[in-house]
Amino acid sequence: MIRARASITLQLTLLFAAASAAVLIGVGVLVGHLVEAHFEQQDLTELEGKLELVRHRLARVQAPGDLDAAAASLADALVGHHDLALRVIAADGRELFASGHADIPAALFAQADASAPPAPLVWHAGGKSFRGIVAQAATGIAGQGPATVAVALDIEHHLVFLSAFRRSLMLAIGGGIAITALLGWAAARRGLAPMRAMARVTQDISASRLGERLPLAAVPAELVDLASALNDMLARLEESFRRLSDFSSDLAHELRTPISNLRTQTEVAVSKARSADEYREVLYSNLEEYERLARMITDMLFLAQSDHGLMVPHRERVDLGAEAQALFAFYDAYADERGVGLALEGEGGIDGDRLMIRRALGNLLSNAIRHTPRGGTVRVRVAIRPSGETVLRVENPGEAIPAEHLERVFERFHRVDPSRSKASEGVGLGLAITKSIVQAHGATIAATCAGGITSFEIVFACPVVEDIEPRYPV
Repeated sequence: MIRARASITLQLTLLFAAASAAVLIGVGVLVGHLVEAHFEQQDLTELEGKLELVRHRLARVQAPGDLDAAAASLADALVGHHDLALRVIAADGRELFASGHADIPAALFAQADASAPPAPLVWHAGGKSFRGIVAQAATGIAGQGPATVAVALDIEHHLVFLSAFRRSLMLAIGGGIAITALLGWAAARRGLAPMRAMARVTQDISASRLGERLPLAAVPAELVDLASALNDMLARLEESFRRLSDFSSDLAHELRTPISNLRTQTEVAVSKARSADEYREVLYSNLEEYERLARMITDMLFLAQSDHGLMVPHRERVDLGAEAQALFAFYDAYADERGVGLALEGEGGIDGDRLMIRRALGNLLSNAIRHTPRGGTVRVRVAIRPSGETVLRVENPGEAIPAEHLERVFERFHRVDPSRSKASEGVGLGLAITKSIVQAHGATIAATCAGGITSFEIVFACPVVEDIEPRYPV
């Protein structure tokens, strides 16, 4: 089952909406709490004011007979306060004064305490809501205990206002969330516009347009790394495609020569009746071409394994000096034929694959002998640096390699002189194979030309064989 791909724009929009909802709801709750606390404080201030009025009136009472006059005075003072209820209870339980229509509950009277400030209590009765306080008020009558005073306010209009205020606040919060989500969607769309532009550029890239690059100047700072990585990837693809195209062209050219030779020789051979010796000569000639084709195919398979990381060298102690001497014996006849001398200087060893190292060194020797003029000497120098690196260098005198070709000598089928073909005695893969072997051993190889000497230097970072001492410092 294929999962639906989540849109970044949608995710950002939902994130903006969720963040704005959390903020706006938090602000709404805080505002609602503050408004409610304001009304509560306003009611409590009015209740405490009326309580102080009652205490002042009762404090002027000096005799029981003055209580009626005090009640009348309180009634006059409360004229016009329709939302206010007041009840005064004497110490003996007798009701001294009562006004208003609020049914003050007994729980409020139970809170009367001279040592503590009055605490508000809210209750509902008769379809209305009330907030009230109760406290004790002393009289001027000698020997008589304090009276209990309960004051209450009708707060129904406050609650109605708070309910309407909360509804309006929630509508405003909902509208704010919707507007924020819309603005977040617009911002996300605008912010992701460079990514859509990058996608359009990459969609136009094809095998014939690998030179296209993303303009870094028009990319936001957050996407510069991504655009740079894509440009680097395109550069690598362009280089790989170029090399693949060159390789395919060179391979076709290299295969065409032996196949053309085979076809020509075969056509000549069957054009008329020939003797057994003549047919045998044609077959020998064809065999050479077959061997060349087989060698080329083998080399190509070797390089293909190297490109895919399938070439894993076997590790063993390899004496580079001994391997060079063995190869000298193998190439001795070839070198004598060309009038080239072979010389070895220094000793050193590495941990590596003996057969692969011999093949790499053999390719370098064969290449050096082939390009050394008669009377010259090919030198193999082996040394161990103080840093522990082992250096293998193959030097030969001769015509210098042009600078523009020096860095490309390890490319497949690359030749300094493109006119050379079969006379070059190779298929143009020897140095490429050597580089693959060197890289498989974690080493590096480089070619230099100076003073009429061409040098190929391999630097191995492998552990040094302990029983071999360096003799030629590099």
